[in-house]
Amino acid sequence: MAVSALGCAAQAQPPTPIPTATLAATRPSLAQAVEAAWQRSAEAAQSHGRQRQARAEQAVAGSWLAAPPALQLAQRQGRGNAANGLRETEIGIALPLWRYGARATAGQAAQAELDWSAAAEQAARLLVAGQVREALGQLAAAESEQRLTVLQNQLLAELTDDVDRRVKAGDLAPADAMAARAEWLASKAQEAEAAQRLRGQLAQWQLLTGLALAAQAESSKPAAFELNDAHPELQLAVRAVERAQRKLAAVQVQRSDAPELGVSLRQDRPGQGNPAQSSVGVALRMPFGTATYAQPRIAAALTEVDVALVQQQRMRDRLTAELELARSQLRAAEAQGQLEAQRAALLRERAGHVDKSFKAGESPLPELLRALNAAAQAEAANERQQAQLRLAQARLQQAQGLLP
Repeated sequence: MAVSALGCAAQAQPPTPIPTATLAATRPSLAQAVEAAWQRSAEAAQSHGRQRQARAEQAVAGSWLAAPPALQLAQRQGRGNAANGLRETEIGIALPLWRYGARATAGQAAQAELDWSAAAEQAARLLVAGQVREALGQLAAAESEQRLTVLQNQLLAELTDDVDRRVKAGDLAPADAMAARAEWLASKAQEAEAAQRLRGQLAQWQLLTGLALAAQAESSKPAAFELNDAHPELQLAVRAVERAQRKLAAVQVQRSDAPELGVSLRQDRPGQGNPAQSSVGVALRMPFGTATYAQPRIAAALTEVDVALVQQQRMRDRLTAELELARSQLRAAEAQGQLEAQRAALLRERAGHVDKSFKAGESPLPELLRALNAAAQAEAANERQQAQLRLAQARLQQAQGLLP
């Protein structure tokens, strides 16, 4: 009976634990991890964009003109008998000038913006470094927990084999073999749970830094399904990139202020006895040489595009990691569910044997109570694991982006 239970448990092996012995050897340094996480962050794109805008504003402040110059063309033509054939043409250039002290103030503001963006980058880097340190600490804790569960499982496996040999030799009762095997099944479930937590920490580490540890790459299996491009969150990120790119295209097309067309009507009265003269004027104002002055707007639009692209990639990475993690959790929940069900059945059977032995006067009451309590706890653990299995199935559907 004990051997058959062992055979059933062997068929319900949980996912292979990740070999933690090689994780520390393949892990990059803290500086490398922080730099990799910074380059993947949206804060890096925002910081680069702010500095680009500040340099563009510095270029505007370094110009001698407060705004782009404009070419002005005007023509006026007379109306009426007295003004027959009268035509005036005027060509000029408008040069917007700085107010007194405004140019120096604009340069100081641009320099202050550049200094602030550099300080903001350092503060953002510190936050990213804190996230990396936190991820390293949680990863080390998960590694230690899994290592301990593996050792515990090995010890209980050896103890179970020893009890089986003693049962065959007649030194111990079959109920003792069932108790040892139940503890071994419980340790297998704990080992699988610890391995799953470690996988979750490894997924968070890769999402944060983009660096996959060698042991993680070796232990990971191909995904059973790919990320659906119709995922609502992914579609939102795609639309955000498209919106930012359209804004950039609009800014690049409208590099300068729009041309101005003016129409005027003028009436002159030369004096007493002279007929009034009427004229219609048409004027065109065309800004030119606006590349420098358009750079701040273009830089802002480029920043929005860069941030949207980074967020889209991060979104895709996050959804892919969540999908793979949900698939792994479902696989582990199914394996743990089988282990818990076998453990509950084994402890129920053992409680029945102890009950018969108690009624025959061969076992004391405390032993029967412990057997019944262990069986009840195993049943409760089995029910909880079945609930976890249903939760894992729901999380997988959520990770796939499926709406009810």
